[in-house]
Amino acid sequence: MFYIDKRLQYPVKVTNPDPQFARMLQQAIGGVEGEIRVAMQYFFQGWGARGPNPKYRDMLLHTATEELGHIEMLATAVALNLEKAPASLQEAGAVDAVVGAVMGGENPRHVLEGMLHRHILSTGMAAYPANSDGVPFDMSHIYASGNLAADMYCNVAAESTGRVLAVRLYNAAHDQGMKDMLHFMIARDTMHQQQWLAVIEELGGHEGVLPIPNSFPQEMEDQTHNYDFFASAADGTPPMPGRWTGGPSMDGKGEFTVFQNVPLGEEPNLGPARPDSGAQKEQMG
Repeated sequence: MFYIDKRLQYPVKVTNPDPQFARMLQQAIGGVEGEIRVAMQYFFQGWGARGPNPKYRDMLLHTATEELGHIEMLATAVALNLEKAPASLQEAGAVDAVVGAVMGGENPRHVLEGMLHRHILSTGMAAYPANSDGVPFDMSHIYASGNLAADMYCNVAAESTGRVLAVRLYNAAHDQGMKDMLHFMIARDTMHQQQWLAVIEELGGHEGVLPIPNSFPQEMEDQTHNYDFFASAADGTPPMPGRWTGGPSMDGKGEFTVFQNVPLGEEPNLGPARPDSGAQKEQMG
């Protein structure tokens, strides 16, 4: 169950409303890097967490709930940035004030319609669960595998891309209140990256969790190629050397080597089409 506190997790203030920045903030709400994604990802990871130690489930649910507070902050910021947006394309100065100075060279009426029509028509100048192009968030980027280590690596990636987006928004913001809100969210992304890595370390670090799942006996996998880097240049040119082309593997269980990618199998030769497959009769032998 959940409880609600009507106060925001962190202050959200806008001195100079900016409808275009409201649109940009939508990416942090409903984009693939956004807060809906991480909130749902952590909830479903937590709800499905198994194992004798409940602390991982506990941590995931605490952080997922925090992310709901971030969605609330961003939705408030979108609404505040839309307070002076034109409700009609005919309003004096609307095109010039909102679009012209920023989007010069495009048809300003079309730009304004694309930027504001959904906020005007569907939400009454409020946020909605979609990205900056108005594409609804569809949950296709929620990763909850049931494997704790795999999920932690997914979470590091999610928080990393989220922090990249928050930094870009911070750099794009002109309003000091928006910069203040974003500098808080950037800090939380820092912590979340660290906590997911801390779980990986607690599970044994790279050597302890890799390869994932570590419950599958490694002796049952192909021992010839499990630490080969496949080089695929047609002329056999070796790859540029890196940490992954030589030396001990990251899990300490093998040695990186370079393997020239050549066909290990034969050209497929499929049998004739089945009589009931709807193919041409010439395909049936």
